[in-house]
Amino acid sequence: MLVHICCSVDSHFFLQKLQHDYPDEKLTGFFYDPNIHPYSEYQLRLLDVQRSCNKLGIELLEGEYDYENWLQAVRGLEKEPEKGARCEVCFDKRFSVSAEKALTLGEKKITTTLLVSPLKSQEQLKRVGDEFYEKNGVEFIAVDYRSGGGTQDQSRVTKEEQLYRQDYCGCIFGLTMQREQQDRLMDEMFSPISNAILPASIEERIAMYTHRNRLEDENVNYRIVKQKFLNYREFNFKVTLGKKDVLDAYALSYSTLPKKRAQGRIEFDSQNIHYFNRDEIKFITLDYFNRENSTQYKSVKEMIYKPLEMEKELEFRAKINSTSYDLSPIIVLENIPDGKLTINLDSKTYEDVKEKLIII
Repeated sequence: MLVHICCSVDSHFFLQKLQHDYPDEKLTGFFYDPNIHPYSEYQLRLLDVQRSCNKLGIELLEGEYDYENWLQAVRGLEKEPEKGARCEVCFDKRFSVSAEKALTLGEKKITTTLLVSPLKSQEQLKRVGDEFYEKNGVEFIAVDYRSGGGTQDQSRVTKEEQLYRQDYCGCIFGLTMQREQQDRLMDEMFSPISNAILPASIEERIAMYTHRNRLEDENVNYRIVKQKFLNYREFNFKVTLGKKDVLDAYALSYSTLPKKRAQGRIEFDSQNIHYFNRDEIKFITLDYFNRENSTQYKSVKEMIYKPLEMEKELEFRAKINSTSYDLSPIIVLENIPDGKLTINLDSKTYEDVKEKLIII
């Protein structure tokens, strides 16, 4: 039986149940999810599914990540709600590819872990699956592992196995509507030009779950816990001298401007810190930054593309301000200018939750 897999949270419990209910069936996992966006999220879910299948002794095949074709398939349905027409087209596309894969492998049965997801309609899935059975001769096995306490059992297995628990289906359109309803920043879509790993980002999770897999290979005990913290994202930043001379500048993380714009002059300096005459803004030179952090940046532009690790940058910020709770802008320039400056800084701090791996 070919089993279409969407994520480890659904698949691990689902595959365990299939192994119990269909002991004579050779199960083959098929990870085909071109709807997942961004690609880093796709990589993270695949990473956890690979771990899950390895633990269960199930072969896993990966389908093509043909995201552009998926976008074409759902064009015009972007505003459809969850479980609406867009989802049905999405199922249709994934079932068709899964059915073709099953035929290629000589399988006569297919099913999908989407059946166990509380975000999906089982009736909708069964209808689409039955249509493919009529067209392709591949039987769709519509098991119900939600009822009879199944959802609670799934939650227990997810916690016991410490699986990656995503909080959206994977679709960019569903994510957009979900974040709008939650009034939350859609920070999944942030990808800095520097490729820096941001707090609570998908890239940070990939690094953590990859480390988790190594610990398991080495038989090291660990736990994954959640922690609340103040997150930060910078949208855009620019420093202008006079009317049009844009300076190469770098704002340290957690630099904020309430009104997103400030104009003024540097009034004085003390111990290599240059103080602006408003909005608690501080300036430092690249030379000073290099000395204090044992770095060798030749220009601020180089620093923009290859910034210091976030933890080290925050340590330096705390050293300058003598506190870990300061959100004042700290700006790095190659030289301290004499003249009127305009600072445009659009950034946001917000309460968030992230995962942390603890070795025990």
